Amino acid sequence: MFRRVLIANRGEIALRILRTCREMDIGTVAVYSEADRDSMPVQLAGQAVCIGPAKTADSYLNQEALLTVAKATGCDAIHPGYGLLSENAEFAGRCAAAGITFVGPSAAVIRQMGDKAAARSLMQQAGIPVVPGSDGPVSLEEAAEIAASIGYPVLLKASAGGGGRGMRQVEDPKDLERLYREAQAEAIACFGDGDLYVEKLIHHPRHIEFQILADRHGHVIHLGERDCSLQRRHQKLIEESPSRFLSPALRAEMGEAAVSAARAAGYENAGTVEFVVDPEGHFYFIEMNTRIQVEHAVTELVTGLDLVREQLRVAAGLSLSCRQEDVQCRGCAIECRINAEDPARDFAPCPGTVEFIQLPGGCGVRTDTALYTGCKVSPYYDSLIAKLCVLAPTRLEAIRRMRRALEEFLLEGFPTNAMLDLQIMHHPDYVRGNVTTDFLAEHMDELLAWCKEGLA
Repeated sequence: MFRRVLIANRGEIALRILRTCREMDIGTVAVYSEADRDSMPVQLAGQAVCIGPAKTADSYLNQEALLTVAKATGCDAIHPGYGLLSENAEFAGRCAAAGITFVGPSAAVIRQMGDKAAARSLMQQAGIPVVPGSDGPVSLEEAAEIAASIGYPVLLKASAGGGGRGMRQVEDPKDLERLYREAQAEAIACFGDGDLYVEKLIHHPRHIEFQILADRHGHVIHLGERDCSLQRRHQKLIEESPSRFLSPALRAEMGEAAVSAARAAGYENAGTVEFVVDPEGHFYFIEMNTRIQVEHAVTELVTGLDLVREQLRVAAGLSLSCRQEDVQCRGCAIECRINAEDPARDFAPCPGTVEFIQLPGGCGVRTDTALYTGCKVSPYYDSLIAKLCVLAPTRLEAIRRMRRALEEFLLEGFPTNAMLDLQIMHHPDYVRGNVTTDFLAEHMDELLAWCKEGLA
């Protein structure tokens, strides 16, 4: 096992990794920007080293600085968490070249699966259904031809994209050129790569992802699904497991497809295979995330497994701690993301100082956060500040538990979306499980009105 791990991330995921390392008796080194000097991971890590100013390009994305610190502090592994450099093939390759284990898949796998067009081609070869569309990057003229052949509406998507960036929905041919230019410009700004591909837009889909684990000894398993359909602007907001929409037969079929996808990619470590499912129950591969997910706690709650521990074990060359037949999912888990943002102002980011915070507790409640009274939420980083998770024997009990937990969550200092999450937990369509990726767009005005009443 590793002697010391450098945690190349910040906030709640850095703290999450640090906690598992401490339980495994692995030394930790936290890196931080000047803006995060007083953060909780910095206070709790075995060592902490400042790697630059607040801007991510000058600190958390500074590969040279991270590798220099890792070598100087005697780290034999780097855990990238999620976001930042977690899916950067160049960084994974540089770690390997420096003799430092990157806790994740190889650079080659990250590169292949990060290229959405290449990943799509690989899945087709493996016999896994994909959404109809182009087989690779397309020019504007080629996009127009393919859109005409498969029919509008279509989606333009960045080949190197993720998180909804570099994506545009095209309903009418006359809008194609404008939206193509917009998507391309955003893709270049976000990923340094303007390649786009086109695919058929699936109406009213569910977004279902399967958690997979794989080791270098040929063992590949899945840990069930997470329903991530409740989103805003292609950004997940609430996740749950199991999905109320999937039948046992469809769940088994999709789980097998997820494992096949991981095998086809030669995958190693933790990852997620993501699908869209149409109203008739047909599923299609959309992408593979080659890292731990923000919502991994949902799977940890229903399976009882520590996914970060499994990541470290696999990266150290050990076998998975369980096999497919050992995996048992019990109960229902729900996660609500709490962001420093104001839903009433089009989800505008709202950084600030935490004047007071009271975290919920009690049976079946888990809160992942690095916040404390007096800490500052910086404007330089993602607005996610906490993940509130619950586990209960049934979905209805989990919803009731989440309502109670959200009511107990108190934060003074700046707005959050916690009230919106609470109103969603009371919405009849959510309670009945009638949730597609269109849910927020269809109900936002209604939910905001309820929020206003609740705050009055």
